[in-house]
Amino acid sequence: MPLHFGWLSPDGQTRADTRLTALGALTPTSPVATRSGILPGSYDGQWRISGFTVTGSPGSMTATVYPGRAIIQGADAQGAYPVALSDLVAITFADGDAQYDRIDLVVLRVYDDAYDGSGRTEAALEIVRGTPAATPAVPATPALATPLYEVRVVSGAGAGSGGIDWDAALTGRRTATVAVGGILPVTTDTSGGAYPGQYRDLNGTLQRWSGTAWANYQPPVAVETTTTGATAATNWSLVSYSARRTRGVCTFLVTVSRTGADLTGGTSTAGNITDEVLCTLPSGWRPAADMDALAANGTADGSARLFSDGSVQLRSWTPGGVIATGSQLRVSGTYVL
Repeated sequence: MPLHFGWLSPDGQTRADTRLTALGALTPTSPVATRSGILPGSYDGQWRISGFTVTGSPGSMTATVYPGRAIIQGADAQGAYPVALSDLVAITFADGDAQYDRIDLVVLRVYDDAYDGSGRTEAALEIVRGTPAATPAVPATPALATPLYEVRVVSGAGAGSGGIDWDAALTGRRTATVAVGGILPVTTDTSGGAYPGQYRDLNGTLQRWSGTAWANYQPPVAVETTTTGATAATNWSLVSYSARRTRGVCTFLVTVSRTGADLTGGTSTAGNITDEVLCTLPSGWRPAADMDALAANGTADGSARLFSDGSVQLRSWTPGGVIATGSQLRVSGTYVL
């Protein structure tokens, strides 16, 4: 059988010592134990776990188990057992009960005579047969084993009666294990974490173990601020400039003082003025596309235009409103960088 196992030979180095020390770098469940499970990965990178996949042969009671690698943890002092299946293996299910359905469990199991007195020292793929019932239950997973699939065997199923309906019968039970510090891929796993700061990927959502619960991971938000780099245009002087950017969005406030002649808004019915450049924002803090912003001096207000080259231009002002020489004007806005 192409099912390989490590450190079960009674010859050579102490087997328990080897298991305890060599596999300590996998997903921990205690200071000396590791999580049982299948090592993730697939040929094309499309699947979280492809090792020990089970598929059924249509119209039959026979299924195929595909190659993979796994770790099966014993008691803390016993250590963990590495197992690898290097070729396809066929497994056959018993015929269904005449009256009731049952649920069988496919498991990957390790026998170690030194601990279980079984007289066996090997790894095995096994079918744990369930009990037929009106409401069948999943049989218990044996000691030193990890479940792979549940298989529902309906009443009357047999090779001569159409076999198992594999599309409806199979329920995956595999769980993954990875190197310590690795992101653990899970689907319906409900087990807790091993240490605060452990990460897992739950169906595409990255989560972090807090020490008491899994929570969706929120990466630290980088926030940058500046008060320098803005330059005033002719007829204006820079009083202050401040900006804050995070996640590609910037908010700014710039204050300039009028040094040229008084600037007056349009007629009493129109606020249009000759476009007036106020200042230029620093590189890296400019909008990705032209946009409008608010302008005010405490007694009147208008609109300004921010250009992607960083220039800030006053476009309109309260009709009849005056921006006197020496008075201050504030422009503020929020935009995408």
